[in-house]
Amino acid sequence: MTVRYGAIDVDWLGYATVRLEGETGAVVYMDPGRYGVLDDYDARDGDLVLVSHDDHYDPEGIRRVAHEDAIVVIHEAIDANEIDRVDEQPEDLPYEVERVGADESFVLGPLDLYTTPAYNEPGGPYTDEDGTPYHHEGEGCGFGVTIDGVTAFWPGDTDVLPVHEELAVDVFLPPIGGAFTMDRHDVAALAETMDPGFVLPIHYDTFEALETDAEAFVVDVATRGVPVVLDDN
Repeated sequence: MTVRYGAIDVDWLGYATVRLEGETGAVVYMDPGRYGVLDDYDARDGDLVLVSHDDHYDPEGIRRVAHEDAIVVIHEAIDANEIDRVDEQPEDLPYEVERVGADESFVLGPLDLYTTPAYNEPGGPYTDEDGTPYHHEGEGCGFGVTIDGVTAFWPGDTDVLPVHEELAVDVFLPPIGGAFTMDRHDVAALAETMDPGFVLPIHYDTFEALETDAEAFVVDVATRGVPVVLDDN
C-alpha cells in the first residue's frame, strides 16, 4: 500500500526496506533487502540507496532497487569481511558509493540528507544476556532525507536517543519490533515528543523476534494525537 504525504509517496516493502518517491521523480530506498522481502521485486529505479548498518547490507537487494547511475550511501563501518552472508564489499558494487558517519549533513542534487547515531545502550533493554548491546555505538546510523520539501526519517536499529527528540520530521519510519531496537511503547512515547506529520512503523513481524501488536501501537499513538498509519506491504 502506498501512503501519500505532501509531495511524496511512501511504501514499506518489508523488514527495513522503504521506498520514497517525490513529485519531481526522485526515488530513494532505505535499507533494501534481506529475508526475501525483495524476491519478487526488481524495479531498479532508485536514484539514491541508503544503508544504515551491516545487518541491512544486502548487495542483491541494492541491485534490485538501484538504477545504473544510482548513488549508494552506506555507513562507514560496513565491512563485508565481517558479514558471513556476503562477500562483496560496497565499493565493489557497480554504483557510486559514498560512506558516511553517524552525525553528518549533506546535499545530493535535489535531496538534503543527514545521519544520526544508532545504537543500543550498554546494560539497556536491548542487549544480550550479559548486557552487551546488539548494536554498538559507531556501527550504524539513522537517515533523514528531504524530498520535495518533505523530510522522512528512519532511525535505524537503535534505542531511543536524545538526538531523536530534537528532530523536525514529517514522515517518521520507526522500528517497533523490539528485541534489537526500540519497541512499540518506546516509539509511541517518542512520537508524542517529536510530533511528526505522521508515523509509519516498519521493522516488525519479519521473523519471530520482531513480532509485535501493530494494532495496539496504532491505538497508542493515535490517542496521543499523532497521525499514524500501517502499511501491510
